[in-house]
Amino acid sequence: MRLKSNAVITGVGGFVPDNILNNSDLEKLVDTNSDWIVSRTGIKERRILNDPSLATSDMAVAAVKNLLDTTGVTAAEIDCLIIATSTPDHLLLSTASIVCDKLGLSNAWATDVNAACSGFLYAYTLGASLVESNRYKKVVVVGADQNSAIINYKDRNTCILFGDGAGAVLLEPTTEDIGLIDSVFKTDGHGREYLLVPGGGSKIPATVDSVTANQHYIRQEGRVVFKAAIKGMTETCTEVLKRNNMTIDDVSWLIPHQANYRIIHAVGENLGLPEERVKVNIERYGNTTAATIPLCLWDFKDDFKHNDNVIFTAFGAGFSWGATLLKWGTLRTV
Repeated sequence: MRLKSNAVITGVGGFVPDNILNNSDLEKLVDTNSDWIVSRTGIKERRILNDPSLATSDMAVAAVKNLLDTTGVTAAEIDCLIIATSTPDHLLLSTASIVCDKLGLSNAWATDVNAACSGFLYAYTLGASLVESNRYKKVVVVGADQNSAIINYKDRNTCILFGDGAGAVLLEPTTEDIGLIDSVFKTDGHGREYLLVPGGGSKIPATVDSVTANQHYIRQEGRVVFKAAIKGMTETCTEVLKRNNMTIDDVSWLIPHQANYRIIHAVGENLGLPEERVKVNIERYGNTTAATIPLCLWDFKDDFKHNDNVIFTAFGAGFSWGATLLKWGTLRTV
């Protein structure tokens, strides 16, 4: 009989482009000002991949390289790669395939997951289930998005929010009582009209008319998304704790999707969690979509201790949202 395996995070990696787009720069592009942006979103700057020869896969490659370098794991040891992205390099080709080729992950099978801002949350749980099955030993899960490729920098409602970046985690099996505990996920397709890129898919293929109509950029009804995000993230965090006979006092850290500081603050307040136990880095990166949670792990990895109870929560296009409860392990070191 095989022992039951739990899936624990044993490594974290990340990458953000060098180019910084700050609020003062945006004041020159649209009718806005830095004080307003900070007060409404908490964002001071965001990173932009401004090299036209590079794409989402290149940021994912850099994040995974950082992960391998810091853990001492080799490319040949990775047996699965899952990339959460809503900005793939190409439509008819997974970004994960490209990353495998660029990194020489010759023993890994690879696939993409598209759930927008909830993408990493979903991909992490999928990767953990593969480890728990005892069929995979080293699974890398990446959240990566080049949002600058789908942003209209004449639209002040969206251009102030988004940045580019990638984060990655390594999942491995353990028989210890650590790792992923439970997840609660929700989907409501009625919300799709409030946050999407209308063009570029099979419904509205790229044409001169679709490009002229700016249908290949993000469109968002901010007020609707704002309210739904607070409600959805609060409720799923509450549900996942209740299902596991835990209270918010048992939680060491909340790592929310970094979409808007006011959303993050409201969710933490609704849950009764002190601000010092909520991880926030939106002021430096903006909303990097699927990359926000793993970039928080990358930025704050030294703060997480063995056996800490951690909640990931996210809300995104679809509408898609959820919360995942896990117990932190110990990261590999070289």
